[in-house]
Amino acid sequence: MDYSVHPSAIVDEGCKIGKGTKIWHFSHIMPNCEIGENCNIGQNVVVSPQVILGNNVKVQNNVSIYTGVICEDDVFLGPSMVFTNVINPRSAVNRRDQYLKTTVKRGASIGANATIVCGHDIGAFAFIGAGAVVTKNVPDYALVIGNPARQTGWMSEFGHKLKFDSEGIAVCPESNEKYQLKNNLVTKL
Repeated sequence: MDYSVHPSAIVDEGCKIGKGTKIWHFSHIMPNCEIGENCNIGQNVVVSPQVILGNNVKVQNNVSIYTGVICEDDVFLGPSMVFTNVINPRSAVNRRDQYLKTTVKRGASIGANATIVCGHDIGAFAFIGAGAVVTKNVPDYALVIGNPARQTGWMSEFGHKLKFDSEGIAVCPESNEKYQLKNNLVTKL
């Protein structure tokens, strides 16, 4: 075994877990999950069947990742954030065959206590503010906050709010990488 699991954690049969991944106290990794290399699964985390996590995914404490969720490489899931997988749950109605897919693209960050309503994708390097409730797709590099979440700006790959000049060019203050805003979409130059 080239990953580590705290003695209080449970990893069910049929999971694929990558090298260097750490699974902490009281977490439950359910059957047939795929967890990449160098992931960190915090305390009291549930990863439901068939969930896919890429490499270097950071899952903070008290997060449940339900069937239908895919997180690409370098995703950050903040403490107590929530995914859903059924749009209209009822206790007396079994909707296990109606789980909606949610993809969190490479490098995205989801803040503490945010909620991602199922069936909505989070773009690459998007930044979901703490407590936001996402009810629609989020574009690459977008900054969204509030309930319901609304876009208030754009973020660099290093997590800094971008300030675009009159030509639609912004520079990340940490990496000095340049970004272009054109037709309400951001690309890295």
